Amino acid sequence: MTATTSPDDSRSVRLKAATRDSHGALDKRIMAGDIFADRGNFARFLRVQYRFHRSIDALYASPALDALLPALHERRRLQQVRSDLQDLEQSLPGQDMAPLAADLPLPAALGWLYVAEGSNLGGTVLYKMAAALGLDRDFGARHLAAHPDGAARHWREFTAALDAVPLSAEQEQQVIDAADAAFRSVHGHVEVEFGA
Repeated sequence: MTATTSPDDSRSVRLKAATRDSHGALDKRIMAGDIFADRGNFARFLRVQYRFHRSIDALYASPALDALLPALHERRRLQQVRSDLQDLEQSLPGQDMAPLAADLPLPAALGWLYVAEGSNLGGTVLYKMAAALGLDRDFGARHLAAHPDGAARHWREFTAALDAVPLSAEQEQQVIDAADAAFRSVHGHVEVEFGA
């Protein structure tokens, strides 16, 4: 089993470093879509979010994952994204996509959840920008609103639980591979919604 020796060498820190390129490419691609130009572009971003959260939603209902990552089911955002899309009178995309299996192997599930929860933290910046479009936690941008306890605290609680899960060296690599796959998956959703 792998033990973390210091916060600087934690699993979440290693994940951030290992996925820097795929994460950076995704961020650039999303911002190239000029998502705050108007509500139409923002709706495309919401459709990307819906595709991603629909694909991972079953993970939030997993009792095994909830036991390792306390209150995981409360972090689920699919319904909030759905409501945001409905606010903007958008149809729900991605019905042709197969969601991830609820019994995804633990390392893969952790990698996908790392990306989802990290987007929650980054969403607080986007939430402030969405205000220029008249969107907020009650209309159109509820899924980006910070947790009542604060986004940073919510993220620290998640990463502390993530870092505490005992994994082998091989499983550590599987977490990284899954997180990288999750970033690439979202990038694919951006291409579907915003075009090449």
